[in-house]
Amino acid sequence: METEKKSIITGKEGGPIDPQVAAGWTKNYREKNPGETISHLFGREILESILAQDGCVALRFYHAHDHDGKTHLVISGVNHDGSDQVHHGGSAKPILYKTGDQSSPCPGSPGCPKGLLSDGTL
Repeated sequence: METEKKSIITGKEGGPIDPQVAAGWTKNYREKNPGETISHLFGREILESILAQDGCVALRFYHAHDHDGKTHLVISGVNHDGSDQVHHGGSAKPILYKTGDQSSPCPGSPGCPKGLLSDGTL
């Protein structure tokens, strides 16, 4: 008897946060991590292309460091069973999923914002 994988990821995870709470949290981070990357900007195109993959119901963001110690976020699509959509080459028909990075980190990239979440100003 084959068991069906239970859906544990619905696509409804996450939710809105009050802007003042978000501002307080980002301020806490900036104060505890001066000079560090405070945000990563991803374009709509990469987010939509990962979300459009067959079976993708969510996105997972991994904290990462490259070989030079630079901070990155790596994006993976997520299946309903909670597994990451990553390349699976072990079958006769490999599945080639997209993962994302190449974000624009702030500070340090063009278009870094000044505002409530980035520096506490309105």
